[in-house]
Amino acid sequence: MGKFWRCTSKMTEYKNAIKEAMKLLAKDERTVFIGYNVAYGSKGYDSFTDIEKEKLIETPVAENLMTGIAIGMALEGYKPILFFERHDFMLIALDALANHLDKLEILSEGEFQAPVIIRTVIGGTKPINPGPVHTQDFTEIFKKLFTFKIVELRDTKEIIDQYKQALLGNEPIMFVEWKDLY
Repeated sequence: MGKFWRCTSKMTEYKNAIKEAMKLLAKDERTVFIGYNVAYGSKGYDSFTDIEKEKLIETPVAENLMTGIAIGMALEGYKPILFFERHDFMLIALDALANHLDKLEILSEGEFQAPVIIRTVIGGTKPINPGPVHTQDFTEIFKKLFTFKIVELRDTKEIIDQYKQALLGNEPIMFVEWKDLY
C-alpha cells in the first residue's frame, strides 16, 4: 500500500459486510439496483461487483429521475435498492423523496406502498478530501424531514441483519454508510 492510504482490517470488514449484504439482497428475485455507477465505474464502491448485470440499472446523473424509477418499480412489485454515491446528491432527489416516496401511503389512503431500500454514502475524506460538497452529512435533517426509517450503519456486525430486515419490510427505508469506513 502507498504511504497515503493504509487499509485496516476494520475497514475491510465494513466494506465486505456491505458487499455481502448486497449479494444477499440480489438473491431475491424482486430486487433491482438503481443508480449511477452501479453497473459501471465504481460499481457502488465495488459493492455491486458480484451482482448479476441484469439486476443493475445504470441511470444518468439524474437523482430525481432515478428515485422516480425506484418508486415506479416498487409499485410494480419490485424491491429496488436505490444507490446514492454521495449523501449530498440526495438534495437533487428531495422532490421525489419527500413529496412522493415519503407521502405515497398517505396520499393513496393506504392503497399503495413503495418499499424502496435507499443506500446513501457520506463521502470520504481519505486518501484525498474532496471538500465539503462531497462529504456533507444530512442525516439529522433527513430524520426530521422523512417519516420512513433511517438507519446509520456504523457497526459492521449489524449491516447484514439490517439489510435482511429491510428486504422483509413493506415500507421505504434509508441506510446511511460512511465511505471512510470502507
